[in-house]
Amino acid sequence: MNRLWLIFAVLFGSINAFAQQVVLNGVIRDAESGETLIGAVVSVEPGLQAASTNAYGFYSLALSEGKHRVTFSYVGYQSHLEEIDISDSHRLNVELRRGNNTIEEVVVSAERKDDNVSNPQMGVLNFTMEEVKNVPVVFGERDLLKTIQLLPGVQSGGEGSSNFYVRGGGGDQNLILLDEATVYNASHLLGFFSTFNSDAIKDVQLYKGGIPSQFGGRISSVLDIAMLDGNQKKMTTEGGIGLIASRLKVEAPLIKDKSSFMISGRRTYADMFLKLSNDDDVNKSKLYFYDLNAKLNFRFNDKNTLYLSGYFGKDDLGYSDLFNFDWGNATATVRWNHIFSDKLFSNTSLIYSDFTYNVQVSSDDSNFGIASKIRNWNFKQDFSYYQNPISTWRFGVHALQQSIYPASITAGENTSVNSIDVDNRQGVEVAAYVSHTWSPIDWLSVLYGLRVTDFMVMGPGTFYTYDDDGEAVAEQYYGRGTVAKHYLNVEPRFSASFLLNEQHSIKASYNRIAQNLHQLTNTTASLPTDQYVVSSLNIKPQIADQVAVGYFRNFKDNRYEFSLETYYKHMDNQIDFRNGADLQANQYLEGDLLYGIGRAYGVEAYLRKSTGKLHGWISYTLARSERKFDEIDHGQWFRARQDRTHDVSVVSMYELSKKWTLGATFVYYTGNAVTFPSGKYEVDGKTMFYYTERNGYRMPNYHRLDLSATYEPVLSDKRFRSSWTFGLYNAYNRRNAYIIDFRENKNNTNITEAYKIALFGIIPSVTWNFKF
Repeated sequence: MNRLWLIFAVLFGSINAFAQQVVLNGVIRDAESGETLIGAVVSVEPGLQAASTNAYGFYSLALSEGKHRVTFSYVGYQSHLEEIDISDSHRLNVELRRGNNTIEEVVVSAERKDDNVSNPQMGVLNFTMEEVKNVPVVFGERDLLKTIQLLPGVQSGGEGSSNFYVRGGGGDQNLILLDEATVYNASHLLGFFSTFNSDAIKDVQLYKGGIPSQFGGRISSVLDIAMLDGNQKKMTTEGGIGLIASRLKVEAPLIKDKSSFMISGRRTYADMFLKLSNDDDVNKSKLYFYDLNAKLNFRFNDKNTLYLSGYFGKDDLGYSDLFNFDWGNATATVRWNHIFSDKLFSNTSLIYSDFTYNVQVSSDDSNFGIASKIRNWNFKQDFSYYQNPISTWRFGVHALQQSIYPASITAGENTSVNSIDVDNRQGVEVAAYVSHTWSPIDWLSVLYGLRVTDFMVMGPGTFYTYDDDGEAVAEQYYGRGTVAKHYLNVEPRFSASFLLNEQHSIKASYNRIAQNLHQLTNTTASLPTDQYVVSSLNIKPQIADQVAVGYFRNFKDNRYEFSLETYYKHMDNQIDFRNGADLQANQYLEGDLLYGIGRAYGVEAYLRKSTGKLHGWISYTLARSERKFDEIDHGQWFRARQDRTHDVSVVSMYELSKKWTLGATFVYYTGNAVTFPSGKYEVDGKTMFYYTERNGYRMPNYHRLDLSATYEPVLSDKRFRSSWTFGLYNAYNRRNAYIIDFRENKNNTNITEAYKIALFGIIPSVTWNFKF
């Protein structure tokens, strides 16, 4: 007991000593553009103290009085050394220049070199757009979400789909943030492209385990995307022209070193080729998408910076005057960064997000429209307190107002379709959180915290009670502003890193997360018409508890990174459908829902080389994802649709010369679980299929090789840069199954045969990129 008290006395004595030290802080930026650098490292000699910048480029480090050698570094940039004699708290802003070795710029990691070993955070992957630009993708369009699907623990939604699943969760269980604003449907053209224009993106972090307390609302992962702030030094223009789309980005200072803007746009032009058709119906058809990113920032002084950012994207598909389908996202974020003191940093955000879709059908006997919308207003107040070199606190409050306007049908005149109006749904979620990063001894770092959420089901609206068969047996109306029900959830989070030596560590994590927004879908692709519902009197919040353990190792002066993680996740209040459920314009939709539990577990291996002429990564995932409902398969466990046993990705990039860079990606995975008929029978001369177990079969295994080559000529005008990227998607023309369906054999109707529909064969692409 005396020894224990002695340890505590020494520990807290050290903390008090830290508290008496002076503080060095500031912001680290790119010298050419003025962009803040996320995760830049500040290290001090003697003492081997270190800190890293936050999401806004701010750092804070406690030092003893006297002389110090301070090094500012960021991978791919030239390190900067400052010799300072400090006697009082001091602010030092630093600008770093990119390194001369261009290959080092390919991987600009938002981490110190050994951060993957020493950081207590586990289950987090981060990269910049420089990596995305060199990964071969379909049609040659750089795609953030397609790159994420090549990482361990992350599965694609299928051939060409930008939808993704993380550690056995559903697509709706991923929180996708763009400058803190929620993006509900992150795909264009029914999933073949993502909504994120890589030219406008600065930094990406994917949390799939040990999710920090400042995030909540989704039980599988958080994809946190930061847009570029805008060049504060000079005007630059960047863009590209491809086979099906073109893009353009402009950045410039408004007041040099004080404020700037960035605006980036992209549009496909497949619809322009339709205009060449001699068929009037085809000539009047629509097939395009566009998106627009914009951002302004104003640095009033060293303590106050204001950011305004927004995104708007839309898809429009239509055939003549008979059918039109459009959908899109819109977000807006206002953020104010304020430095209260040398140790206390504040970020205040007001955020707006919405997603809408509209369907219009006009024919001889049908004239109707279907419209749906989901919208939220979000207020966040976050604080970071840099107590001392071994202790950092984060805390804050969040308030979210969620509105859902379910699909309703508006019928026109002289139509056989009836109008259906479904009640809107409202919810308010209030959350408070605190987290603490603490390194009490050299070999131990912990990150622990707590998030408390109160979700309030709000009126106005009529809420129904259902019996075991899904029939409405009672109803209750709640007026505007009335709270129909509270759901209070306490969400503990914990991660720890045990450093064996400078190259080895073991990490462990546990997190509990609640989710009050639910997406109802019966496909593996995320379709714009999928319905959203909030927790209600019948629908309870989804709850996930995840534990994970991992081994992390770096080789050869941190040039190679290796990790091996295993996890187990239990999920409560999972949602599925009764047979014959109607998801569209259904006032009694909740009666068609079933509720059960889920579990997912697996092992993930990851080997990455981030420097040198040859670099890339290999990832492998062995996993299982299952669900259990009393009403399905007699209450037995069955495979989830996204269950996939094996998933392998190999990504490599090679700098052949100063002008040529080669890229290759190979993917292999087990086919998704699927429900196929086990037999057939005949009713009134019509063949009907008989189904037994849910998701008891599998699609064929999937594999594909993609190749790319980028040529960047040396031009006499150094202000202008251009490159050509040539690609082959599915280079050996593998006809992977997109759909498998069943039909009667033409020669013998007693025989039922399966047939395969393949979406893509080999697809060549070429894109010209430019920057000046």
